[in-house]
Amino acid sequence: MEKNIDWKKYLIVFFITAALFFTAIYLSNYFGGKKIAELQSIQDNIAIDILSSETQYSLLSELSCKNISNSILSGQLEELGQKLEWSENNLGDTEEVTYIKSYYSLLEIKDYLLAKRISERCGVKSAFILYFYTTAESCELCQEEGLVLTALREEYPELRVYSFDYNTDLSAVKAMLQIYKIKDTELPALVIDGDLLTGFRGFEELSSLVEKSFKLQGVEDTKTKK
Repeated sequence: MEKNIDWKKYLIVFFITAALFFTAIYLSNYFGGKKIAELQSIQDNIAIDILSSETQYSLLSELSCKNISNSILSGQLEELGQKLEWSENNLGDTEEVTYIKSYYSLLEIKDYLLAKRISERCGVKSAFILYFYTTAESCELCQEEGLVLTALREEYPELRVYSFDYNTDLSAVKAMLQIYKIKDTELPALVIDGDLLTGFRGFEELSSLVEKSFKLQGVEDTKTKK
């Protein structure tokens, strides 16, 4: 009788364990499938943003100066960059992410050339920084430099920062590396008004250079308006 009771207990434990096991598998598959659908949606949205940005650049290049303001310049690059960062963190170094990253770099270059053209033609106040970085394993200070640039953008709304991964396999990015003579041993690297700065640069130094860049355009820097 006592053995029969033990057998029943083991049987009950077995069924409970099995139920928990299969429930866990079901939930894992369910949420895993849901996550994959979300990732696919992110990729689809990025593709739409890319097409939208390209169309916008074509339209802006045809507008007269009276129809152009800071607000009309492409603002979705930052949002697209955030989606790309999310994809990198969640999808990893996949072929799709590499493709999106390359396309995003092209959009940055396109935006940079258009913004410079509008700034020169229409007197729109802007300052530009090209930022070249690589992985944390190869560049300990790149992440810290990125935080400095984020703080600068918050301080100067008219500042436009374009970030490029040194290892991006894209001819346009490689051309910039050759033009500015940037080496992988000198990262992080910044280009401001055509001048190359290598190694980590602090907030105060870069702030001074940004204000100087504004003054070269014959306009007041943003701090004087605060």
